[in-house]
Amino acid sequence: MKRIISTAICSLLLFCSICIDCRAINISAQSAVVIDGNSSIVVYEKDAHTRRGMASTTKIMTALVAIENCPLDKTVKIADEAIGVEGSSIYLARGEQLTMEQLLYALLLQSANDAATAIAIEVGGSVDNFANMMNEKAKSLGLCNTNFTNPHGLYDDNHYTTAYDLAIITKNALQNSTFKKIVSTKKAVIPLNKDEGSRVLVNHNKLLSLYDGAIGVKTGFTKKCGRCLVSAAERDGTTIIAVTLNAPNDWKDHTVMLDTGFESIITHNLAEKGSLSYKVPVVGGDKDYITVSNSESMKYTCKKDGSQITSELILDRFLFAPVMTGETVGQVIFYNNGEEIGRLDLVTQDKVEQKIVKKKRFSFF
Repeated sequence: MKRIISTAICSLLLFCSICIDCRAINISAQSAVVIDGNSSIVVYEKDAHTRRGMASTTKIMTALVAIENCPLDKTVKIADEAIGVEGSSIYLARGEQLTMEQLLYALLLQSANDAATAIAIEVGGSVDNFANMMNEKAKSLGLCNTNFTNPHGLYDDNHYTTAYDLAIITKNALQNSTFKKIVSTKKAVIPLNKDEGSRVLVNHNKLLSLYDGAIGVKTGFTKKCGRCLVSAAERDGTTIIAVTLNAPNDWKDHTVMLDTGFESIITHNLAEKGSLSYKVPVVGGDKDYITVSNSESMKYTCKKDGSQITSELILDRFLFAPVMTGETVGQVIFYNNGEEIGRLDLVTQDKVEQKIVKKKRFSFF
């Protein structure tokens, strides 16, 4: 038999008096969006679903596809097609060898188009095949306004995305620890051809030094696409992602946009692992009680204004022995304004054996 105990363990009515009115934000970009990096809540948008060129922010998807499909320690022999690629470059030499990880640092810090081409050929066999892999990844993320024709972002009429799609790509890329580590790195050193020295790679993203909590992500520019920028920052468990396409004043835009995100979004720490702990009576056991608790933690991100978090405990009134360690015997369900937002299982933390009752012997004379 179950008992249901309703309890508001985290009842919060939050009214954000400092939240910026998104309609009043002055953004130079043609297209822009701010989303929460956990829930994908859109905090601000400006023409966010119009297809536009993305320049070198393309390399976010290039890196993600490469990381998911190639070992980082794999040695890559630079193909002839990667030599002398137009635009940003680390001046790869014919036949030079670097690891995939080193090429990824060149791709994301120095924005090297020759590194992008070398990566594409190594992972996809050719630039065209790799572009197909990028498009398949975009489709798997549910994106229908994005198409890639190359791994570097040099202009092509059929190479496009939207501010919103690019934000979703970035959200997924940041869930990869390798990608996140690289884009948050300010400076790295990789070898120069045949032990000739070293290449010093400097991240083009100034926000890593200028904005509190910045963790990336990627700059981009071509004459036809204009200045493109994807940024992300973390504070107190909240991740905010901002994207601008064709933004003359992108550094200022992103400072305002990231501020807006942090002023509008909050992350609730609903439960740490083991923080929900209860004692349940056990019938017929060698112990009278058993402890149950949550084996996982849970966070929830939402807009600050008007959120009301409550919870409901569903737990057996008692258990019958035997009870094994790790059995799920209940749940805590969380709600925001009455809508379910998550569940945590309550599992037994030890075991209770069945109590052995000794039978009495009777003697007859």
